[in-house]
Amino acid sequence: MIVVTGATGNVGRTLVRILTEDQVPVTAVARHIDEAQVPPGVRAVAADLAEPDGLRGAFEGVEALFLLVAGERPYDILDVAESAGVRKVVLLSSQGAGTRPEAYAHPRRFEAAVRESGLDCTILRSGGLDSNAFAWAESIRTRRTAKAPFGDVGLPFVDPDDVAAVAATTLLTHAHTGATYTLTGPAPTTPRARAAAIATALGEPVTFVEQTRAEARELMERFMPLPVVEGTLALLGAPTGEEQRVSPDVERVLGRAPGAFAGWAERNVVAFR
Repeated sequence: MIVVTGATGNVGRTLVRILTEDQVPVTAVARHIDEAQVPPGVRAVAADLAEPDGLRGAFEGVEALFLLVAGERPYDILDVAESAGVRKVVLLSSQGAGTRPEAYAHPRRFEAAVRESGLDCTILRSGGLDSNAFAWAESIRTRRTAKAPFGDVGLPFVDPDDVAAVAATTLLTHAHTGATYTLTGPAPTTPRARAAAIATALGEPVTFVEQTRAEARELMERFMPLPVVEGTLALLGAPTGEEQRVSPDVERVLGRAPGAFAGWAERNVVAFR
């Protein structure tokens, strides 16, 4: 049995599907979830990573755990997992934990807890997800407009389905124990180019509007802690060479190249219609 936290998210939903198709028993965990949101045969448990004691029932009978960076008590989460019989954990972290440790102290705490847990572990440091473009869904649907800062700065965003596929492989095999992988797409893309790819998938023009740094900061502060806002803006606006580099790790794990943003846009175009 494998437990997938964040099972209704862009990575978790696909991971649950992949594991189910491989006939692996799955417990799907999210704060708000029920059986209607998961494939037949999957156990759905409503629980919150911010409240580790409430995870005991979800972790019973589970051998491996896919863990998000959520809540403030990673050591308590892992203590509950180990006491329930979990022996392996795959953590979905952030590339910024490696490139900007001061700004991304939260995922670094989770990484440290996982490494110190004594459990078999693999850490997945994801770059920006293609699904971040869902933030444009309402404005593209209603006004055919997409707004973002740093319109011509490219980063190798990654398809969340590729992140899920890597997670499935690392959960199901022992070859990746102890590894830390950086997951990116096949090439850097700019916000302007991502908006254009959505326009191509729609078959209609989309106007790209470049936000100022201050405008983007004001918006991000509504849902991100201030240190993460500053780190994210620095990464988006002045990425290091490492942050712009295409990582070989998706292909190394999956034996195929990662998918391009255009493919993600085509698969998800209904969200922008």
